[in-house]
Amino acid sequence: MLTRTEQLRMRRAGRAAAGTLAHVGRALRVGMSTADIDRLVRDDTARRGGRPSQLGFHGFPAAVCTSRNHVVCHGVPSVQELLVDGDIVNVDVTTHLGGVHGDTSATFFVGTPSPEARHVVETARRCRDAGIAVVRPGARLGDIGHAIQTLARAEGCSVVTLYGGHGIGREMHEPPFVAHTGPGGDGPMLRAGTAFTVEPMINLGGPEVDTLPDGWTVVTRDRRLSAQFEHTVLVTDGGHAILTL
Repeated sequence: MLTRTEQLRMRRAGRAAAGTLAHVGRALRVGMSTADIDRLVRDDTARRGGRPSQLGFHGFPAAVCTSRNHVVCHGVPSVQELLVDGDIVNVDVTTHLGGVHGDTSATFFVGTPSPEARHVVETARRCRDAGIAVVRPGARLGDIGHAIQTLARAEGCSVVTLYGGHGIGREMHEPPFVAHTGPGGDGPMLRAGTAFTVEPMINLGGPEVDTLPDGWTVVTRDRRLSAQFEHTVLVTDGGHAILTL
């Protein structure tokens, strides 16, 4: 449970992360490398008075995850990986500021997307928003996954089950695990003053994933497209607040 002071700090950290993500989104262009994205995140996070939470987390070698096309999550930035026309790329930013963390991500179009790319990206955005919409005191954690899964299936997409959202506050990753599938009315009751991420990973094909030999990069097993959107959400007395708008 976050104190009132920590909740205010969470709002500040969330705004900082969202600002950095928007800054990167405006800068994306064909020909830039994912290492360029990492540099942008480092510089902008520092300008806002924060520190990239992901840098060094369990040994992660970068300040941001950059996940292109069939990469589901945890893509490692590289000078060799260049953005090309038609790509989709998820940029996952987490900012440590004031002793707490703000975590957000979005999937961006690079150049002109294919109809399939547009479909999976828009479905992922809508799934995140559907999950957030049910957050309020007294709701169950499983209501979030049920809302996401129902929409994804209606759109002919699948939801990755191996990864999910997480509690966040003093640490970047805290309990509870926020599943993006499952039955409604299940799991712990949501209480005001708690914060967590809602970040469904939506696949155009099946939900199965593999981890590449680098130990970080997670890809769809069928190598079809995957997209993700994420917000940090605070449960409030009257419902919820999105901290990373």
